[in-house]
Amino acid sequence: MKVRACAVIPVFDHHAYLEQIVCALLAERLPCILVDDGSCITTKRVLVSIQQHHPQVDLLTLPANQGKGAAVLTGLARAAECGYSHALQIDADGQHNLADIPAILQLARRHPHCLISGLPVFDDSIPAVRLHGRRLTNALAKLETLSLKLRDAMCGFRVYPVEAMLALDQRVKIGRRMDFDTDCMVRLYWAGIESEFLPTKVGYPKDGTSHFRMFSDNTRMTWLHIRLVTGMLLRMPKLLRAKKSTKQRRGWPHIGERGSLLGLRFIGFIDRTFGRYASLLVLYPVTAYFFVTHPRARRASRQFLIAAGAKTSLANRFRHFMGFSVSILDKVASWHNPKRIKVEFPDRDILLAGTAHKRGVLLLTAHLGNMEVARAISEIDPLFRCTALVYTVNSRKVSAMLESTNPAFRRRMLQVQTIGPDTALLLRELIAAGEAVVCMGDRTPVSADSPVVTAEFLGRPAEFAIGPYVLAHVLECPVYLFFCLHQAGGYRIYLEPFADRIRLPRNGRFEAAAMWAGRFAGRLEHYAIRFPLQWYNFYDFWAENVTSYDSQPNASQTRTAGTQDGKRRAGKAHNHRWTEPHPD
Repeated sequence: MKVRACAVIPVFDHHAYLEQIVCALLAERLPCILVDDGSCITTKRVLVSIQQHHPQVDLLTLPANQGKGAAVLTGLARAAECGYSHALQIDADGQHNLADIPAILQLARRHPHCLISGLPVFDDSIPAVRLHGRRLTNALAKLETLSLKLRDAMCGFRVYPVEAMLALDQRVKIGRRMDFDTDCMVRLYWAGIESEFLPTKVGYPKDGTSHFRMFSDNTRMTWLHIRLVTGMLLRMPKLLRAKKSTKQRRGWPHIGERGSLLGLRFIGFIDRTFGRYASLLVLYPVTAYFFVTHPRARRASRQFLIAAGAKTSLANRFRHFMGFSVSILDKVASWHNPKRIKVEFPDRDILLAGTAHKRGVLLLTAHLGNMEVARAISEIDPLFRCTALVYTVNSRKVSAMLESTNPAFRRRMLQVQTIGPDTALLLRELIAAGEAVVCMGDRTPVSADSPVVTAEFLGRPAEFAIGPYVLAHVLECPVYLFFCLHQAGGYRIYLEPFADRIRLPRNGRFEAAAMWAGRFAGRLEHYAIRFPLQWYNFYDFWAENVTSYDSQPNASQTRTAGTQDGKRRAGKAHNHRWTEPHPD
């Protein structure tokens, strides 16, 4: 869905900041629709003056004050007449941070079927009674949707999907005054249109005027929540089914660990004390329990094995689970005593030559095999120094286990969600010192507004982060593919040159990034087919891209040149913020 956006500003006796707001919107090339909701003569004069100075501004006038909701809906109707798909609504009282206009529009382009809302970050200027009132309203909105997704139901800094909002207003009359923001967000959620949120600073100007009427508006909000709670009770079965379906589709960062840290430590103790056969006697029934009670992971295992051309029998899927369990044991064993696990590294000298003369490398890997075993042996190899970029929020128990086994586990690791300037500078220093930086390339970014491209993987399009290639561009270093895969008697590290230097030109950045992602997907497919039972992405690897949409009208649509078996691989670049490499 292509996003063609305008701005809608409801105005009622607020004119002090109006010129500044309009200029900020026009600077972003957003056509503006001002809706005069029965303002005083002073505000009307300011509105006329703005239109005279900015002829591209569309001014609508309501004969009398009808409320914010009525003014916004009037503006949305005009936006639809003019062919706009989305409308940024911003209040005229100067509360909203104009610097966040590009970011909220960018989020709308990534999620064009969603309602995009600001998530207020208040300063000390907010009155206490308003703060407590918002908390109560937000808690009720969560109750009315049976979901924690509506993080703020009152912020007036939003991007509305115009058609969906007007269709909703045709089906049910939305609140026209202070109840509008909450009413439409909850009802859109009921209709299957979710909300995405952007943290934004919100202040209350000292000279600001509030139109909130303590008795009438509180009465109106109370009656609204009575209706919404009643509506929730009537829709409860549908909402619970939708919640279950959404939970099944959730991406990898939201998949929590199962099991306990105490259990991990117990099996690790058995392995160290009594040996591998004894630990396997404990591990088999534990793995069988999780295999039986984790249907989503079983489905994901079967789906992947089918795509990889491997056996999909129940026994082979259990071996898939068991391989993952054994890999955790090997992680713990290798960090406890790196010499215990046999690891072959036939191309070690090639890597050492690549890191010689104070020139480091970027090692691009995936959740295929056991990277922690390779990291552990680097602790006893004085010439092989590597630092891993990892995301451990959804693997805290295993990480805590490894850290307690050997404090060095965390010493050579950067736990990050996105990479900012400070982290990038640190990584450049590591590269300049001749070290290797390890980065995962097989998972989409944690942050909702980070960039992805689509490349074909095992016969179907899948999303890949472009962060590793942005990072390689920034670090200006050679890139190698790096996999540590289990074979008879131990592990073997596969090292493969990927690029002497990755450059993302100013013109065609996404096309170049998509090309590199296609190449990575091709080589990842090669190793995944050879070692299918060592693929440890136990979720629907392909499903996440159904939530990705074409971006703004000039979004790049590219074809990337993959190298797997001479095939051409498709890559579709989504035009999002591209400056944050994705760690793990």
